[in-house]
Amino acid sequence: MSSTLLAPVLEREEYIEQAYFFRTLAERLREGVPAQMALLQIRDELLTTTRLPWAVEFLATELKHSGQLGSGMKRLIHYFTPFQAFVMTKAEEEGVRFSLDHALKVLEGEARYRSENPTPAGLFVYEFEVLARCQLGYQNGLDCMEQDSFFDEDWRQFIETVRRSMSEVEFADLIYLYSEQYIQDQQRAGREGPFPRPLFGLKEGRIAKASHGRDPLYLFAALQRQLGYPEVPRLRLPTEQRGVLQMLEHKVRELELRLRLLEGEVRGQVEVIQALGKPETAESSLEWLKRLDNEE
Repeated sequence: MSSTLLAPVLEREEYIEQAYFFRTLAERLREGVPAQMALLQIRDELLTTTRLPWAVEFLATELKHSGQLGSGMKRLIHYFTPFQAFVMTKAEEEGVRFSLDHALKVLEGEARYRSENPTPAGLFVYEFEVLARCQLGYQNGLDCMEQDSFFDEDWRQFIETVRRSMSEVEFADLIYLYSEQYIQDQQRAGREGPFPRPLFGLKEGRIAKASHGRDPLYLFAALQRQLGYPEVPRLRLPTEQRGVLQMLEHKVRELELRLRLLEGEVRGQVEVIQALGKPETAESSLEWLKRLDNEE
């Protein structure tokens, strides 16, 4: 492990406010509010009995000086976990296909899960799926996960085992080997211990055993469907952006129409165009152009 300093486990109300903070910050940024202003606005909205308003004010100051949020979260090791800072830092890296909006959704989901009835198994699988689905890098990501005091010593040793075994052992097999199902299977086969402390239950082990040789994303989905494990948010194209794309498509069609009109004038086809009539909307442009081609 790269550091002996472990991030503390916070009170439930802190995670509730964190989930609100990450969600609202994403919304304000999508609305075009400058990040500095959004942070100060949200700071005033947060519950003052928590430490988050102070942390957000620190992030606003850090953003003003460095232009980044991830560096500020790294410095607040006594409040934000190394994994939270890692996710934010990856979103701010150039050349990485992991947007800030997606990162905030991921952090909101993690904070919401921590505010409910989190288990080490559920949190571990959630964070590991973030690394896998968003392609953030296993080695550094697992190292950050290992520095969270929510995981006890056995869990930290397991995370270290996962980190060292990623290129050799399937993820599903690692879950199975540290499950009650594995111990039960070994005992049925007449083998005696000692066995490692089971970190996953019978059902998790059964699902992991059945997932051998398959894409790990199928394992995550099965755990979510069958056992209610937290789901990692996926970034979907917002409705507003889809509307913008449709508008651009209409503009392109209108430009195509105007080009055809110019071509028609050059070829002396103005009479044909007038006879056909001008299309009323951009949506009817393609049909109109087909009719023009038929007249030719």
